[in-house]
Amino acid sequence: MASDTSSSRSWNLIDLGAAAAVLLAVAGVVWSPKLSGAVASATGSSQPVTVTVDVRGVPSADPASLLKSAQAEGRVSIVIRNQPHGSVTIQRVIPLERRLTILTPDGRFVSAPDPNQKTFGTFDGRFVLQGEGRKTNGGVVFGNQTIKIGAPVELEGLNYRFNGTVTDLQLGKS
Repeated sequence: MASDTSSSRSWNLIDLGAAAAVLLAVAGVVWSPKLSGAVASATGSSQPVTVTVDVRGVPSADPASLLKSAQAEGRVSIVIRNQPHGSVTIQRVIPLERRLTILTPDGRFVSAPDPNQKTFGTFDGRFVLQGEGRKTNGGVVFGNQTIKIGAPVELEGLNYRFNGTVTDLQLGKS
C-alpha cells in the first residue's frame, strides 16, 4: 500500500529566530523616531520651537571672540540626553554677566559685576535656538527627544563644545 505523505512544514529553531528578527525589524521601522518625525512634518503637526540654553562658567582665553564666532556660525549641533539631534539655527547669543552679591553689615544686599571675570576668562552665554518640534502629552518633542526646562544639552560648533541647560522653551514662536 502507498503511504500518505503530507506536505506540512515543520518549524525549527532557526526558522523561528529568522521570523522573530523580521518582526522586530518591521516593528523598528514602524516605531522609529525618525519616521515619526517625518510623519509629523508631513502631517503639519511640526511647529517652530524656540529653545533657550544657558552655558555658564566655561574657561576661555577670549570669551568675547568665542561669543562672536558662535553667533557668526549661525547653526549649532545639539545633543539631547546623549542623542544627536542634528543642527539648529542660532537666533542669537546673549552674553551673561557674572555678578557677586554680598550682605552689608546694615542688612542690605549689594550686587556688582564680578571683577575676576576679566582676569580669569570664562564664557557665560545664553543661546537662543530655533528648530522644529511638536507638542505631546509628555511635553515638547524636539529632535525626537522630549525636552523640558532644566534638561541638560550639549551644543557643538566649529571650535567649541558646551554643556548647557534648557532655561526656556516656546512652542509655535518663530
